Amino acid sequence: MVRANARTFSRLRTGAPLENQFTNHGKYSLLGLMDILIVDDEETIRQSTQVAVDSEGHYAETASDLESARLRLKEETFDLIFLDLKLGEEDGLTLLKEISEKDPSQLVIIFTAYASVESAVEATQLGAFDYLSKPFTPGHLRGVLIKAQKALKDQKQIKTLETTVTELKTQVNTSGPPTRLQSGDPGMQGALETLFRAAPTPASILLLGESGTGKSVIARNIHERSHLSAKPFVTVSCPSLSLELLESELFGHVRGAFTGAVKDAWGKVHAADGGTLFLDEIGELPMEIQPKLLRLLQEKEYERLGENKTRTANVRIVAATNRDLKQMIADGEFREDLYYRINVITVELPPLRARVGDLLHFAGDYLQHFSDQIGRKIKSFTAEATEKMTSYSWPGNLRELRNAIERATILCSSDQIEPKDLPSGEAPLSGGTGSNLQPGSDCSIEELEAEHIRLTIARADSLQDAANILGIDKATLYRKRKKLNL
Repeated sequence: MVRANARTFSRLRTGAPLENQFTNHGKYSLLGLMDILIVDDEETIRQSTQVAVDSEGHYAETASDLESARLRLKEETFDLIFLDLKLGEEDGLTLLKEISEKDPSQLVIIFTAYASVESAVEATQLGAFDYLSKPFTPGHLRGVLIKAQKALKDQKQIKTLETTVTELKTQVNTSGPPTRLQSGDPGMQGALETLFRAAPTPASILLLGESGTGKSVIARNIHERSHLSAKPFVTVSCPSLSLELLESELFGHVRGAFTGAVKDAWGKVHAADGGTLFLDEIGELPMEIQPKLLRLLQEKEYERLGENKTRTANVRIVAATNRDLKQMIADGEFREDLYYRINVITVELPPLRARVGDLLHFAGDYLQHFSDQIGRKIKSFTAEATEKMTSYSWPGNLRELRNAIERATILCSSDQIEPKDLPSGEAPLSGGTGSNLQPGSDCSIEELEAEHIRLTIARADSLQDAANILGIDKATLYRKRKKLNL
């Protein structure tokens, strides 16, 4: 069944056949349809231009004066605006200035019966994309529409490139050792094999596992092995923002949608269009946003915050969480229909404590990387240091191991890492929850608090996340760390 949309209704209203959307002027129609606003004080010009635009496969609305044009521009976003320079007693250049100040990339085509070199130059200097003299023929109109379509396509390519550059800068700024995607652990081998078989397909993928097990690294590798590798890979950290700001980061917003929204903004769904959207810690996604994400997955449709206009985006979803989503469904904290949309392929990554052989390989990689980074020649670990690492449960997984090796590389006073260079060896594998310090054991409340804070910091992504888990503010956490010498 074909879904009815604004362009479909436009065809029915003007009598243009629906197949024009696909067959009119073949090669340039493939560049994409446009939403167009026509601003002219002459009713015959508005109507005739609207019919001509509709017949080319686009959707057009009209406004007869500056006030109604401003209202439509406030309510909707248009790909292209046709603007008359003479609107009765009003000057179209006034609106052109406002449009250019708000969004310099907005395409505006000036048309007027008062064609002159001077007015064309002035309009161009104020940000007009092109100039069309009245009266104009269908051929002239078709020409500027083709030119606008190509410009919009170029704009989208530039935005995609900018997103890619931003992602590359992030990778450089957080650069670390080369990613190790081989494993001697049967469980991890099976997980990687499943993921890499699924990578070239459009299937949604859900990565489960404790914090720090490498889910974000694997998500990026899935993208790089997929048919979308040349397209954007965009990450959204679900627990990082308030409900309103997270919705804005995902879907974008229009000016005035909330306090601080001083201009229109595109969200990460728009940035990821055609590529991969990685939803990190999707278990933290607020219930209020979950139906909107489900709609994006099912219908490929969404709206920006504060806007009624429906937009489309085609993204491949890779999601990750350290939470039990099935239990969250039972507790009414996660939508069951959304769960079944994102877990087409589900893989649980085993914790580092279950992969002792991999642990030593990772430790060696980290040692080589940080030794090169600071200009030290540290060859290896002593047998005692190796024993200390393999007897520890690493509740923070790879993230904690990396931090420990970086610290050891800095503190090491010889050409080998010794036990004294590593953090204190609590949380042995046999201890289960972390160390000999447990509720009910022979220890003070201060010792128990110190151990709980240390383990929480080790497994959290940041100090702010640790503070949130502990139920205290970041400043209090700093003071406790100082007092407890953590």
